[in-house]
Amino acid sequence: MLAVNPRPRAAPEDRASAALIDLHCHILPALDDGALDLSDSVAMARQAERDGIAVVCATPHIRDDHDVRIEELPARIAVLQRELERQGVGVRIAPGAEVAERAADALSPAQLRALSLDGGGWILLEPAPGPIGAELGALVERLAARGARTVIAHPERHAGAAFEEHLRALALRGCVIQWTADFLAQTPPDEPDALVLRLAREGLVHVLASDAHSSHGGRPVRLSPGIERLRAVCSPGQLAWIAELAPAAILAGEPVRAPW
Repeated sequence: MLAVNPRPRAAPEDRASAALIDLHCHILPALDDGALDLSDSVAMARQAERDGIAVVCATPHIRDDHDVRIEELPARIAVLQRELERQGVGVRIAPGAEVAERAADALSPAQLRALSLDGGGWILLEPAPGPIGAELGALVERLAARGARTVIAHPERHAGAAFEEHLRALALRGCVIQWTADFLAQTPPDEPDALVLRLAREGLVHVLASDAHSSHGGRPVRLSPGIERLRAVCSPGQLAWIAELAPAAILAGEPVRAPW
């Protein structure tokens, strides 16, 4: 379990120095449904830098509707990293992937390791279309038996019957629940009892990520507005864990369990 010494979250004016990590971003160019080209990827990295994000995990889709070749990913990341360094963009691109629920069982142990977030053994797992069900929990158990820990991507897209019960069961299995920062940021301030805020109070919001796909539109590579939205319902220690401590531990390959 991650040992935590919570500290207050940085104030907005200090955010440029915060070590934020984006665990879910489609920043690699011309690969899946993410960045269109290298210039789009660089623009996304600049968005991240402006928001105080120091590390962006490149998480292309691993599923049958995208031709992503796992063995090519390190070279693609290296090309983007060199371009960022050439242009003076201070963001590190970490390896990773968004592994579809239906694709995970077919991956070899070596592939799972290669696709884990920064090589630390945590897999970003995309639930199958539709509501989250018991099948996802069973897959998590199979992955755990193969040595892989699991981050559950964007649960807000998979609400349905017994949604909260399934999230709690996943958390009890050791999963980290990753919500989309822009979804949090768009939650109206006059809805203090919105589902995601209530679940945050109950401890089922573990980390935020951008799930950005392009600088030309859609969700930006930005975490701080979503983090700020959580300030109304989370303690400073809980917010620091969500924003900084848990993502850093995931990249380090450490076991992570929410301390509340």
